[in-house]
Amino acid sequence: MSQIMVFGCSHDEKTFESGYDDGYAEGFNTQCEISKISIYGHWDSAEYSKGYKVGRKDGVRACELYQEK
Repeated sequence: MSQIMVFGCSHDEKTFESGYDDGYAEGFNTQCEISKISIYGHWDSAEYSKGYKVGRKDGVRACELYQEK
């Protein structure tokens, strides 16, 4: 069985996309029990926070689909 590793990387941007990337990485890694990662995000930005929430949900779902294979 091969493992997929997704690494989160906090960006200096406070954008939806930056939040999405961080959330996806955290959701996938945590759900698939690859690693626990700490995100030092831009929680003061509504766009970043919204992107993080959507990305985390998508990351968790991607892991679930991966595990079904």
